[in-house]
Order: sequence, then structure tokens, then C-alpha cells
Amino acid sequence: MRKILIVGAGQSGLQLALGLQSAGYSVTLISNRTAEEIRNGNILSTQCLFGASLSYEHSQGLDFWSEVAPKITGVGVSINDGQGRRAVNWVGSLDRPAQSVDQRLKMSQWLALFAERGGEVVIREVTPEILSKFGRDFDLTLVASGRGKLSTLFKRDEARSTFSTAQRSLAATYVHGMTPRTEDRLESVQCNLIPGIGELFVMPCHTLTGRCDILLWEAAPGGPLDSFSGNFTPSQHLQHTLALMKCYTPWEYDRVQKVQLTDAKATLIGSVTPTVRQPVAEIKPGFFALAMADVVVTNDPITGQGANNAVKCAQVYLEAIIQQGDKPFDDEFMRCTFERYWEAVAPSVKWTNAMLTPPPPHILELMLAADNEPLIANRFANCFDNPSDLENWFFNPVKFHHYIRGL
Repeated sequence: MRKILIVGAGQSGLQLALGLQSAGYSVTLISNRTAEEIRNGNILSTQCLFGASLSYEHSQGLDFWSEVAPKITGVGVSINDGQGRRAVNWVGSLDRPAQSVDQRLKMSQWLALFAERGGEVVIREVTPEILSKFGRDFDLTLVASGRGKLSTLFKRDEARSTFSTAQRSLAATYVHGMTPRTEDRLESVQCNLIPGIGELFVMPCHTLTGRCDILLWEAAPGGPLDSFSGNFTPSQHLQHTLALMKCYTPWEYDRVQKVQLTDAKATLIGSVTPTVRQPVAEIKPGFFALAMADVVVTNDPITGQGANNAVKCAQVYLEAIIQQGDKPFDDEFMRCTFERYWEAVAPSVKWTNAMLTPPPPHILELMLAADNEPLIANRFANCFDNPSDLENWFFNPVKFHHYIRGL
């Protein structure tokens, strides 16, 4: 039986661990927290999984929340006109429902399941030195957590990395009591764009206490939205979130008059530098580790692709490991496996990077046109599930205008 070591108990690491476990591999998972500590900790993310990602979870029997989580059936876009009104306001329909589940709930349950099925769980912080000691007893070592010193193991890929600093400051809040939208019949993720300043994303979610909504501010660094403090109490964080909504997205503020935090740990601030890293690190002579998910491809959450890319990574790696059979998990295997993953997520990286910069004229034209043409709105919405379609009509103005003329 081949032995696999996975460092990190997030979406990608746990999904791969459970998949390998089901396929008969001996898997050891290192986490810096127990399942109970994850469940009782601070919110981890603002995840939203779209149709393809949910199908992978379903195929592994891991979709435990499909009956209770809100079914997200649309993606909406609103653009502030500079006067506190909406220059654009539309919702595109998703071909397959999306879903958001609080990762505290998901990861704690998956980690407990992995242990119940006989998987070995080691609770500790991991340094490169500790990793080199653990890894010598395994056929393959994967790193799905890039925090602390582990983040220095995998070098930046300059050719595939566009930015060297964070392009947004992030502030997330989980709330109960948000009034539903009345403009349409779809349960949707709402993307509110404030040109030159930032974005507010609002999405339905299932948390520890049931249905909730996530409010995520993405602030251009140094701008008026970049004003959250690490010294804020959770209550102050919420009040600041609502104050910014009143000023910049009053149409969303109208829906939050009675909201309250889902729990005392329902806020999060931070930033992400979009980066692609080298997938393989030589921990010590002759001992290599393979990076996973956002350790190797880190995306800003502006396009909601982070968790989806993590799912894709786990699926690609699972298939590659099984296909390798008894052959060695050498440097060539690792690099080829990553390239398969890169092929799957490169469109989402290109899209994310494009959305973090001022849009070219044809993108603004697209947003305006979608206000009057549901086919455009629907196609854009479904690119969240299939970013590769963006190459066919979104990025290139010639292809976009050809598409528009054909409607």
C-alpha cells in the first residue's frame, strides 16, 4: 500500500485525502488544528462552489449539505454610477446551481470523517525541518497549506505571476437577517462594482447556525473602502461594513437593516497577493514535495475561483496519483501533474488578474449590454462555473463584438 502525506486540512487537502483513502491508499494528514478547533474558530473564507466543483464533491460522496445549503441559481452585477445609483443592474441565470458552505463546518466534518475512516491525523504546526523528517517515510508528500515558513519552500514563478503586491484589501462578514432581493426570482451572488474604489460581494451561505449571507468588501488599497482595522471588535467590524454599504451600495444597504452577526467569530480581514509558484520544492537532497491549490496558484477572491480551483486541484492530483500506479512519484511526475492542474485553472487566473485592473472599453460595453440582453448576462454568469469560455468572447474585443452581432 502506497503511503501519502498531506499537509493542510482545507478544501483541497481534505478532498484529496478522502479520495485517496477511498481508493485504498494509506494517507496521513497533518493539520494545525483539530476538527473541533476548526469548527469553533474564526471564519476561514468566502467560498462559493459552482456546478463543476459540486459534481466532484458529489462523485466522492462528500456533498453533505446539498439539501440544506441555499441553492444559488444566479450571478448578478450592479455598478455604482458615482451618484449612489446603479448604472447597471442585472442577474444572469446559472445552468447548474452553486452553493456556499461555511468552511468551518465543512472542514471540521470532513476531518472527523477522515479520522473515522481510519486515516491518521497529526495535529501540529509544520516547518520545513519537520516536513523533511515526516516525509522520508512516505512515497509522496503534498503541501496544501502555505502559511508560515512553508510558504518559502515554493518559489514564485515570475513568468506566470502578474502582481507583486495585494491588489485588494479584504473584509468579510457573515450575517443573519438580510432581506431577500425583490427584483428577480433567483437566489444569486451579487457583485456590486464601485469603479476605482472596490467591490462588494453578497452571497447566500450555510453556516453553523443555518442560512446566512456573506458580505465581502474588496477595497482598492489606500482608497476609502480600505478602512477596516485589526483592532475592530466583531460588532465594530459589522457596523463599519454597514456604513460603507450605506454610502457606496445603498441598494444593498436597504436589505441589511435588521442583520446581526451569525456568531462572535464571523468576521475576517486580510489581503491576497495573486501569485503562481513553482510546484515542486526540494526539501532536502533527493526529497521533493508537491504544492497544491492556493499554495501554488493563489487567486484574489474577486472572481470567486479560489475554492473551485482547490476542488479542481484535488481532482487532478487524485486522478494522476491513481494513474501512476506503482511508478515513482518523482520530480517529473510532480511537474507533469501540476501542468495538468495549470491547464485547468489558467483561464480563471487570467480572469482574476483582468478584474483587478481597470477594464478595457469592451468590458464596460458588455456590462451595459447585459442589462438589456439576458443571453449575455447568462453567459457571463456561467463563466464562474466554466472560466475557459471567457477566451471565446470576453477577453478579446474582436471576439466580443462578433458575439454581440450574432445575437
